[in-house]
Amino acid sequence: MENPALLNPLTRFAGLADRYAKYRPSYPAAAIDFILIHCGLGPQSVVVDVGCGTGISSRLLAERGVAVIGIEPNTEMRRKAESEPAPPGAPGPSYREGRAEATNLPANIADAVLAAQAFHWFEPEAALREFRRILKPGGWAVLLANERDESDPFTAAYSRVIRTAPDAAAIEGPRARSGSALLTSPLFQHSQRVLFHSEQCLDEDGLLGRAFSASYAPREREQAERFAADLRGVFVRFENAGKVTLKYQTAVIVAARR
Repeated sequence: MENPALLNPLTRFAGLADRYAKYRPSYPAAAIDFILIHCGLGPQSVVVDVGCGTGISSRLLAERGVAVIGIEPNTEMRRKAESEPAPPGAPGPSYREGRAEATNLPANIADAVLAAQAFHWFEPEAALREFRRILKPGGWAVLLANERDESDPFTAAYSRVIRTAPDAAAIEGPRARSGSALLTSPLFQHSQRVLFHSEQCLDEDGLLGRAFSASYAPREREQAERFAADLRGVFVRFENAGKVTLKYQTAVIVAARR
């Protein structure tokens, strides 16, 4: 089986930062609340957000008064994160170049290490060793991910189109399974997985933007036009007052440093 970590996100996300920032879904407040409460995080805490991309999850934590260090190897994504306004009344995240397997941070710096919609890009064992190294004793590793809820008819129809994209199976399958590395890691203990529900309401342009923000969306012109036409067909079938709603299950996996 091909390791998706070898499908280099440094090149796969080239040119996608603006689209990613505009169209990717956020994470439900209940999931963020759970992370803060379960991990005992507050204004004195430091969270390292690894593979932070354009800073979606970093800003959600910073809004709650937590100090956030975002680690992102993709320069375009990192600069986009840096350009976003800081949350009102709270210090903005700081962003640094680094990889999940080598963050370049000191040991024992973090109360929690988060990977949001990113862990499937990492080499899991090396990343978890690095997470443990930068965590304080008793700190927490957290994985956060939105997965489409295909029990919803529209989301299922959208997903069928998405799976026609090049490399979709090579990334989506491993992504869904990637959390098991933390659940079973001997470096961590007291692990659990909790699900939350969320949704994303989109017009036709938003639906296309969401689909084409995926790293595996087709970029060759003919393939991209066919992909877009199929997405428009799904939109027409399910739209109500010019909108459709993608349904998600948001998974949070937490485990304490052993």
